[in-house]
Amino acid sequence: MNTIPTGLKRVATLCILRHQDKFLLLKRLKEPNKDLFTPVGGKLDPFESPLQSAIRETFEETGIRVDSMRFCGILTETSPTQYNWTGYVYVADIDYTEPPACNEGTLEWIAFEDLLSVPTPKTDWYIYKYILDQKTFAFSAEYDANLNLLSMIEEIENIKLLG
Repeated sequence: MNTIPTGLKRVATLCILRHQDKFLLLKRLKEPNKDLFTPVGGKLDPFESPLQSAIRETFEETGIRVDSMRFCGILTETSPTQYNWTGYVYVADIDYTEPPACNEGTLEWIAFEDLLSVPTPKTDWYIYKYILDQKTFAFSAEYDANLNLLSMIEEIENIKLLG
């Protein structure tokens, strides 16, 4: 069986579902980011484009069908452990709906102004802010061996956000 060498980036999609200033987020049941609120999403299947993955993952995790999503940016995460990801970030504006059941955790609507008061990965607040500001991004996040976020840079404008 082929295994991914430690440190090689795994490719995933982050699918942000938005209704006005609220985001439908997933309180995850398992690692990575267990017990944190994150967008839905997941790894790309073989021969699948990031956009196809985002649409598929959204339906698999929420039952919500979206015909299209807008590309927002990329989040690259680097650590000295197995946690190394390149995430393609998409957003879809959807009608408000009661959060459906999800086998990955609990879906909940969170308003942008409340994002800092709920447990989320430190990188994600910047993602939501850039999306609300309609700015494309290329975030590069560096972690230590305990997965503490050491630094984060937005590479398009060369802005140091953390660290």
